Amino acid sequence: MSKEVVTVSKIDLEIDLNDKKLPVGIRWKSDANPQGTDFSECKAISLALFDKEYKDTFKIDLWTTEMQVVEMDRFIFQTLRSLGDTYFKATNNQELANEMQMFVDYFGKKTGIITEEPQ
Repeated sequence: MSKEVVTVSKIDLEIDLNDKKLPVGIRWKSDANPQGTDFSECKAISLALFDKEYKDTFKIDLWTTEMQVVEMDRFIFQTLRSLGDTYFKATNNQELANEMQMFVDYFGKKTGIITEEPQ
């Protein structure tokens, strides 16, 4: 452990698979979760790791068999929105972050998550 590290947080994932190796249950917990350290159920995860040595991104995307399309639309919408926010915080590139948000708005409207307000 590095001298600058003052604490270590741990995130645990449990994935239940059916006989076809499809996720039927997903649970997570973290010792840094303000809502408690017990496992919480979720229907989907999207985990991206940027490898330090290979400079490549490794992804794990899982969703349970009970996840509905409308829920996946919302999950992707919220993920895209947060990626735009993360990109801006990391790069301070307002122009590109705004363009990313324009796509998020488009996606939200096409999936019905964002509804047009009457004029």
